[in-house]
Amino acid sequence: MAAKLFIAVPSKGRLKDQAADLFERAGIALRKDGHERGYRGALAGLDGVEVVFTSAAEIVHQLKTGRVHLGLTGEDLIRETLADVDGSVEFLEPLGFGRADVVVAVPDCWVDVARMADLEDVAAQFAGVHGRRLRVATKYMNLTRRFFAGHGVTGYRIVESVGATEATPAAGTAELIVDITTTGTTLRANHLKVLEDGLILKSQAHLFASRTAPWTADAMQLRAAILAKLQTPSP
Repeated sequence: MAAKLFIAVPSKGRLKDQAADLFERAGIALRKDGHERGYRGALAGLDGVEVVFTSAAEIVHQLKTGRVHLGLTGEDLIRETLADVDGSVEFLEPLGFGRADVVVAVPDCWVDVARMADLEDVAAQFAGVHGRRLRVATKYMNLTRRFFAGHGVTGYRIVESVGATEATPAAGTAELIVDITTTGTTLRANHLKVLEDGLILKSQAHLFASRTAPWTADAMQLRAAILAKLQTPSP
């Protein structure tokens, strides 16, 4: 039977393992076609579904363009990448794993900086002394811009992070960061603190539906079957 529904799941890392456990518990285990390192597969017991194994970031683009009907990825990637989230995807099911907070963190030696409102004052003082704006290291450029704008903070510029973001203040390549954290341990180890109102997003993995994919009656039936299985795991 030709595939009627395409679902994208992460191809590596912890999200891959957690997704595999999720589908196993639901009684529709992920199966790879052909070679173990292949990028196509199926869901056990659900004919008409083709699984696409790819990166969590690429899943966002496949949902946006409608190349897959469903995708499992992090909310942080969705909200960072898509300009029109609600017009591009539908949030179907929070999955309870892949949890991480996107936060604003500053050096803990900044004793007078506790909230976002304090940053604009610091930025003005910093510009007066150093002749430049505060540097914010992050991989989340769009989330950062929107959040800072919402708090009226303008005296900064973004430095795109390509490595360990939390190390940039100590390395002297940024003054503060926007990054993900789960326990805060890594931030504390790098002498950083999260601002009191610096939580940008509490993220976790979700099952998303594309609003641009070709939703036939068969695809809608398979979508309902997958959701029902995920919401009622096998004993």
